[in-house]
Amino acid sequence: MGRVGDAKEIEGRVTNDRPAAGIGPAGPSVAGPQAPRPDDHSPMALPTLLLGCLLVGASSTFIKLSGTTADTAAFFRCALALLVFAPIAVLEWRRYGRPHRRMVLFGLGSGVLLGADYLMWTQSILDAGAAVATVLIGIQVVVFPMLSRIFLGEQIQRRFLIALPVMIIGLGLTGGILDVDPNAPHPVRGAALGIAAGICYAGYLFAIRPASRPDRRMVVTPIAFGTASAAAVIGVVGGIGHGIDLHLDAHAWFWLIMVAICGQALSFVMIGYGSVRLAAGRAAAAMLLQPMAAIVLGTIVLDEHPAPSQYVGMAVTVAAVAMATIRGRIRTP
Repeated sequence: MGRVGDAKEIEGRVTNDRPAAGIGPAGPSVAGPQAPRPDDHSPMALPTLLLGCLLVGASSTFIKLSGTTADTAAFFRCALALLVFAPIAVLEWRRYGRPHRRMVLFGLGSGVLLGADYLMWTQSILDAGAAVATVLIGIQVVVFPMLSRIFLGEQIQRRFLIALPVMIIGLGLTGGILDVDPNAPHPVRGAALGIAAGICYAGYLFAIRPASRPDRRMVVTPIAFGTASAAAVIGVVGGIGHGIDLHLDAHAWFWLIMVAICGQALSFVMIGYGSVRLAAGRAAAAMLLQPMAAIVLGTIVLDEHPAPSQYVGMAVTVAAVAMATIRGRIRTP
């Protein structure tokens, strides 16, 4: 999914403290002595990370181009991605043994939040526009550190506290507090759903962390459990609501496959590969390509025209995310 990068997630990859589930839908953490060191000068690390972020940023455009309902797009995003994740997870089981019970439970539990995130974020795209929805979900950068502070006692860094009021202002402007895109069907509802989706996504990131800890070698398995759980949740909600459309034309199938494969499965591999090979600051800077790509593609491909104040809000939000996540180079004595 199109997501604004989370520095704590990137730092977790670098320190092997946190799974990849935080960017896009997921990304691998690397364990053991063979884990690549940050800035190991791999020539493909940065290009691979940038391409992965571009694909994540484009996923909101793919969803809107599919022309399907929110329930249908969210369900098939998970179901089609499982066709990629499931075989890899089975290979991990054969190689490392059955997954730990904790991994299964936390993986399935995190998927409930992921399913809620996908449902609300997809509807936000249809209501407020791809660019607006993608930037609004960046509130996860605020919520995740707060959850870590409340439940784990982790320290909140000063740069985050400085960036927080700036981000709130940016999110308000992006959500249309002053003016909105006149062509957006339901801009207020879309803004509310986008913010709610970001909160659920932060909860997913927080819940998926302990799922990976029992065995760091299993990179895809906890994500596969989360994705399967999310598909089940979306299927139930879709069945109660408007239903999930199974009779799609070739055009809709093409763009849904693009969302699942390029915007989720492929980007997961690319972001996981690149982020662990770069310093946290460089990786966080690259993550800013996600909302920027959504803004550009929404304007050019979808002919979206948010209000000038919304463009200002997007710029302020992206700047606040950069302020909160990008660290300067640390000098080692």
